[in-house]
Amino acid sequence: MKTSPSPSFPRGRLIALIAAGLVLLILAGVGIYGLILGPRTTNTPAPEPAPSPSHTLTTPRPSSPRLPVVPRSADPETFARNVAEAIFAWDTTSGLMPLDYTAVILNVGDPSGTEQAGLASDLASYLPTREAWIELRKHETRQHMTIDRAVIPEAWADAVAQAQPGQIASGTTAFTIEGTRHRDGLWNGEPVTSEHSVSFTVFIVCAPAYPTCHLLRLSQLDNPLR
Repeated sequence: MKTSPSPSFPRGRLIALIAAGLVLLILAGVGIYGLILGPRTTNTPAPEPAPSPSHTLTTPRPSSPRLPVVPRSADPETFARNVAEAIFAWDTTSGLMPLDYTAVILNVGDPSGTEQAGLASDLASYLPTREAWIELRKHETRQHMTIDRAVIPEAWADAVAQAQPGQIASGTTAFTIEGTRHRDGLWNGEPVTSEHSVSFTVFIVCAPAYPTCHLLRLSQLDNPLR
């Protein structure tokens, strides 16, 4: 008994399917390649023009911050007031740092250098730390002081009376300063201010030891001689 042969697959149709499959593979490959590389652009960005020499010459440079100074005086009370105002006068937007303001005060310190290290330590408790300064700068904080009164404390007279001969240099005195610390700055873009009463004692030396007065030490803030 003869079996009928299986129907043969047309050769032309087989070739067409193979060709279509190759095209799909190529298109799929191109699509994946494009996803890997991302879209390609034919336009390249134009280079930025170089500044002209005239522009470079005419661009103003920012001015250097100007350090404050402590006005010198041969009058003890005047000098004590000048020192007190200078200690509390600072601006975080000035470009200066706490050590810059400390150097200003040390510049009118003990010429012999004996009290300079102690004075620097005293000042550290009056000025913000570097970290606090950076935070205050974000709020454009500034400070100044108004003095209500400056008096020689009674405790200083007792100290002089009890001192050994030569223990306290001639012309050395103390003034207790009482006043108000004022601060202003920005908070959430709005101007804000604050006031705080302060008191402290400055120890200075004047004539006949030196022609003009110099700062020796400071008491703890808000713990003055009375």
